Amino acid sequence: MTSPDGSGTPGRPGGPGPAGDRGVPAGPAAEAEYTVVVPTLGRDCLADCLRALATAEGPPPREVVVVDDRPLPWPALPLAAAGALRNRVRTLTTWGRGPAAARNAGLRTAGTPWVVFLDDDVRVRGDWGHALAADLTTAPARTAGVQGRLRVPLPAHRRPTDWERGTAGLEHAAWATADMAYRVRALEEVGGFDERFRRAFREDADLALRVQDAGWTLRTGSRVTYHPVRSVDRWVSLRAQRGNADDALMARLHGPGWWARARAPRGRPAAHLVVTGAAVAAPVLAVTGRRGAAAVAGALWVLGTAEFARARIAPGPRTTAEVSTMLCTSVLIPPLAVGHRLAGLVRHRGATAWRGAL
Repeated sequence: MTSPDGSGTPGRPGGPGPAGDRGVPAGPAAEAEYTVVVPTLGRDCLADCLRALATAEGPPPREVVVVDDRPLPWPALPLAAAGALRNRVRTLTTWGRGPAAARNAGLRTAGTPWVVFLDDDVRVRGDWGHALAADLTTAPARTAGVQGRLRVPLPAHRRPTDWERGTAGLEHAAWATADMAYRVRALEEVGGFDERFRRAFREDADLALRVQDAGWTLRTGSRVTYHPVRSVDRWVSLRAQRGNADDALMARLHGPGWWARARAPRGRPAAHLVVTGAAVAAPVLAVTGRRGAAAVAGALWVLGTAEFARARIAPGPRTTAEVSTMLCTSVLIPPLAVGHRLAGLVRHRGATAWRGAL
């Protein structure tokens, strides 16, 4: 298998050709047949996802492929939650290679014109099947994908936390694979997901850019899917900084302006670089006797960190736990973001631009 840029990196799905080569009968109903692919790490929310899918009204999927991406696939997955769809559920194992590889594994086995990617922490609405059928049957011939509308339930009795606000941002995300239907033919044309994206971050934006560069279009459908906020520990925002390495890969593949084309938030890379630079410079300047410059650098670090913390605390619930977490993580996030970005630049220095970005 080869990657989308032809570098030889695993990532291109092999499998059957377009729908007409699969023995699928012609006609609008056949053209709307779909396979659901759900990558999972075995989280408890998988049962809720399968239960909601099984009770949704409308044309059911021909098959539900649950791709177990745990390094050790144990304990058993809660497949009984699929209820009436249980006999249509099939499992694959990808041994911890990441969500891009897991989706490719499911895509590779799809025998339908469409494949619908769902995350294991979403719950489709009761009319999802009918709405999906309408989305697929009305899609123009050169429409490669139809995105579902994500809704993130937030607490009504208080302001959302930093993590809850971040999850709610999915409501405005473009082409998020939490609920995204793609024509199999379009994904085969561009090589599927790039498996160098090892986390659930940017792999969907990369795919959307490549699909559009290949002359396909993407649209938003009518179906609605709920994305509850999952419980996390207070340090989740620190682990999320690993995504900066994926941003470095995106820049290599699609150029420095990729984030605007992908309709992705740019974040604060420049501010984090300045704050981190000031934090490093202050003690170096002090040791070398340049105390005035050291004081300026120290003040810049304090002000930059305080501004970042305030921006995260002000819209939140301002509880003791939330404020203390924001203060601690606001100190650590800038250097972590810069470090992961530099690591990504080194790791992906040999990546060549996707052909549509040349």
